Amino acid sequence: MFEKLVLVTRKTRLQGLIERFNTRAQAKFYLEHAGLDFEDYAKEDDTYRQAIDTLERELELGVPTQRLERSLLSTYRFGATDLVVAAGQDGLVANTAKYVGAQPLVGVNPDPSRFDGKLLPFSVAQARAAVSRTIEGQMPLAEVTLARAQTSDGQTLLAFNDLFIGETTHQSAHYRLWVGATQAHERQSSSGVIVSTGAGSTGWLSSVRTMAERVGAFFGGKPIAPMQMAWNDPRLFYVVREPFLSKHSQATNVVGWLDGAATLQLESLMPQTGTIFSDGMEADCLRFTSGMTVRVGPAPQRARLVVSRPQPAAHPVTRRGQRTRADA
Repeated sequence: MFEKLVLVTRKTRLQGLIERFNTRAQAKFYLEHAGLDFEDYAKEDDTYRQAIDTLERELELGVPTQRLERSLLSTYRFGATDLVVAAGQDGLVANTAKYVGAQPLVGVNPDPSRFDGKLLPFSVAQARAAVSRTIEGQMPLAEVTLARAQTSDGQTLLAFNDLFIGETTHQSAHYRLWVGATQAHERQSSSGVIVSTGAGSTGWLSSVRTMAERVGAFFGGKPIAPMQMAWNDPRLFYVVREPFLSKHSQATNVVGWLDGAATLQLESLMPQTGTIFSDGMEADCLRFTSGMTVRVGPAPQRARLVVSRPQPAAHPVTRRGQRTRADA
């Protein structure tokens, strides 16, 4: 069923500096002049290069292997017979998953001493067996709910972890917001809106929850329950960052669940610098300027990650995003 292996890689910190300063020597001078450890950068680069070279040898399984650098993901067209392997940090898996469609995605940790690897269940030594068993249809797959943003001018962007809607300058974002088809909109001014998937609920959304809990505790509020969302939870969760109350802005609708029936909609009031980006990749973004609208909800497609063991199922939800009676 698979006719090609696509090995997705990323540039190391040292590679990025060499591109910036033209030579390794100049990169070393820059780091040491800034009081940083050049040897740490060099060790990371050497380890990663060796891991990728080993992977390419280990993945000689009778089908062609193509190496693809992360910056090319948004322009590369994955085929229905591609098996995709991402070797890097967790963010590389998240960025890759948005573009591969329904193709299985194998995450490989090239440097376990450096990377936590929550989305990288396999070491370089385990990669050949994991890929071989995936080709044979013997590996479990974890489905991950993606978020989707669709603008009124036809642009679309997917997110593995989270979407950000706001200002490119991270100044106050101005927009009208409403949820669903019948709820009245309200004008808001904030630091932007975050929409998180289950996979992203332990990331940016978690930091927002922690901030809200600490501020609430300082003023005598009750603790906020931790976010518990499975990767395949069909819901999304949205939160407005630092909403500002004024004569011209409200802050009534600032947090909530989104599902197939309740989508988030925003109308931009930002003349030039409105933006929508996903998974921390500000360069891969949608323009969102005055008069444009965006609709955000769960994407119809899901990412499919190859895992070492089956993942727990998400709790079924009702229209309002609550658990059904059987799960109460």
